Amino acid sequence: MKRKNTGGNILTALTFIFLYAPIIVLIVFSFNSSKSRTIWSGFTLDWYRELFRDSLIMSSLETTLLVSVLAALAAAVIGTFAAIGFYNMKKHWRSPLLMINNIPVINADIITGVSLSLLFVSAGVVIGFELGFGTLLIAHITFDIPYVILSVMPKLYQLDRNLFEAAQDLGCTWFQTIYKVIIPEIMPGIINGLLIAFTMSVDDFVISYFTAGSSVQTLSMAIYAMTRKRISPKINAISTLLFTVVLILLVIVNVRESRQQRKADLKREQMPEEV
Repeated sequence: MKRKNTGGNILTALTFIFLYAPIIVLIVFSFNSSKSRTIWSGFTLDWYRELFRDSLIMSSLETTLLVSVLAALAAAVIGTFAAIGFYNMKKHWRSPLLMINNIPVINADIITGVSLSLLFVSAGVVIGFELGFGTLLIAHITFDIPYVILSVMPKLYQLDRNLFEAAQDLGCTWFQTIYKVIIPEIMPGIINGLLIAFTMSVDDFVISYFTAGSSVQTLSMAIYAMTRKRISPKINAISTLLFTVVLILLVIVNVRESRQQRKADLKREQMPEEV
């Protein structure tokens, strides 16, 4: 038994090293005083200073964050109400629709990007618009929604089905029931879906490349353009900042969710005593 546990621990450690060693190297060399990606020459913050002076990178970062925040918020709202709708459907309708919802998640990004690009170009010819920020935002909302639905659905399954009827019996309208009863109960799932959607939007390159057009550039597109010449240490700096922000958000959400779970468990333990 000990040998099995030791082997499992070694395999887990190797897995984490394989996943996070490149990120650690990136973070370390973002503070390297030289442009070398292999030789450490000393500690410096110059690359972070140059990063905030680079108008191209800052403009791309601003576009990326704006698109990611707007897409995540829109996807959180649409995905939450869609998940509530799926939850209240009959099983023979819900199952095939959830299967369709999973297609964008498992589908290759290039297929989604090309199909959306063809759709926008065809619609642009008829309606009269070009690829730009609007099409980029719609594309991000489109592929973010399934992740929100997948995050919210488990929280809905944990709800007591009598909550909705009880709230209405006490005088709530259907909107008040959703807003004051259902939403607070599934809020951890909504926040998780929001963060996943935000992360997916920040990380996306392929779909953005096909739907942004020539007038808008995200950070991933800017980095791709820079790699054709040589990767600047400024890219290490901006990647470190993005990784740190996402990591802090994930820690906050997980701590908040664990506290809520402890409070819920404590209430369940006290329920028999009060009765």
